Amino acid sequence: MLIPGWQRFLGLLIYILPWSDALPFGKNLFTEFPWLNWLTLPAIPLLIIEQTIPFGSLLLFFFLFLVVVRNPKIPYFLRFNALQALLVDITVVILSYAFQIVFKPFGPSLIVRTLSNTVMVSILAIMIFAIVECIQGKEPDLPGISEAVRIQLY
Repeated sequence: MLIPGWQRFLGLLIYILPWSDALPFGKNLFTEFPWLNWLTLPAIPLLIIEQTIPFGSLLLFFFLFLVVVRNPKIPYFLRFNALQALLVDITVVILSYAFQIVFKPFGPSLIVRTLSNTVMVSILAIMIFAIVECIQGKEPDLPGISEAVRIQLY
């Protein structure tokens, strides 16, 4: 089945949500390698929305979940990518809280920076993979997450 171009484009745009939440993990990388700051550009509009609107990220989450994922009139490709991006975003938010609780007493140690950079690079790899798959009109198959998405959507 051929996925129309507009669905492919909207499908890849949805993955900006987890990317915007993963950016704080890379603050050490962005400091060490300033040329990496261009990676933050796609997330700037979303970051502005999240910071200017009270509970902006939560409202965006509920909007995507209730209006896109749970709406059977929306094409399956968009619903699949939206739910998958939301699950990746939930993972990023949980990791963010875990870092704040577990690693805050250690301060900016080498281990904490390394783990933080690893999370950011991993999310970047997931986003690149998902975006390339969306451009090709395929469902990005992320182990574990994609199976959960398919179970929820059927």
